Amino acid sequence: MTSTFDPQAGQTVPQAQLTRPSGAAPATAVPPTPYRLSGARWWREVGWRHVVGIVAVAFAVFPILYLVSAALNPLGSLVSTTLVPRSASLANFRALFGDASRPFPRWLLNTLVVCVAVTFVQLFCSALAAYAFSRFRFKGRRLGLLSLLLVMLFPQILAAVALFILFTDLGEIVPSIGLNTLTGYILVLCGFALGQVWLIKGFFDAVPRSLDEAATMDGAGHATIFFRIILPLITPILAVSGLLAFVGVIGEFLLASIFLRDTNVKTLAVGLFGIIDADRSNNLGLFAAGSLLTALPVVLLFQYLQRYIVGGLTAGGVKG
Repeated sequence: MTSTFDPQAGQTVPQAQLTRPSGAAPATAVPPTPYRLSGARWWREVGWRHVVGIVAVAFAVFPILYLVSAALNPLGSLVSTTLVPRSASLANFRALFGDASRPFPRWLLNTLVVCVAVTFVQLFCSALAAYAFSRFRFKGRRLGLLSLLLVMLFPQILAAVALFILFTDLGEIVPSIGLNTLTGYILVLCGFALGQVWLIKGFFDAVPRSLDEAATMDGAGHATIFFRIILPLITPILAVSGLLAFVGVIGEFLLASIFLRDTNVKTLAVGLFGIIDADRSNNLGLFAAGSLLTALPVVLLFQYLQRYIVGGLTAGGVKG
């Protein structure tokens, strides 16, 4: 805004004040007119997104509502279950914990033991392998990375027969790690421990090598650099990898149904399948109640790890 010197007033006066008539009110800002789309254009640019969002939400929420309704249905049958339960009761939950022929608490304990052990081994081995592939240069490095990627392309079912024969023969020598043992089942799942290497390696590559060099100059070894310097910086990807591993193990059914045949060593996936397979019409309430309790550890773990995931995303956005 330009200014002009007023000799009568003896001071500099803004140009807008000189041109405004005396006694006139100061100009006020006119609020902008809200931009509105026409009907056809709104539907083409915005409306279809609302429809897709509503369909996606309904597709995701409907199974959960039906599962909750079936769990609270005292009759527990397929015919009597509706989307909104006519009467709510905890009879299915009491029956789930009160029947000795289907030891649900034992299945839950077995599942948690397997999930914690396998998740820890998978994270530890994947982080070590990813650190080696990211920081070291050695012969066969590229071949090793490609081999890991190639192995991940094949499903677990291809190894089921070989693993069954292997642990059948191994159980005759060491019965504690053979078939129908949680230890043997844990060892089988730990064989797929390097599935997160590529994901974690990407985060290791993003950590500046100057941190390694500075720590090396201070006398730190590879173990100190890995555990005390680099590993805390990749906490978000460790949280994501741990959550994915936990969810994958808690829902694993194929190998568990092959290796765990006795009732007391079953996991939740195999045990709940046995409940619904025995009577698909009348055991729906028990199956739904068990499914809700199975999802509870996953929800609690996600709530605990959420702060690490969000904190890592926030830190990454600030650094960028």
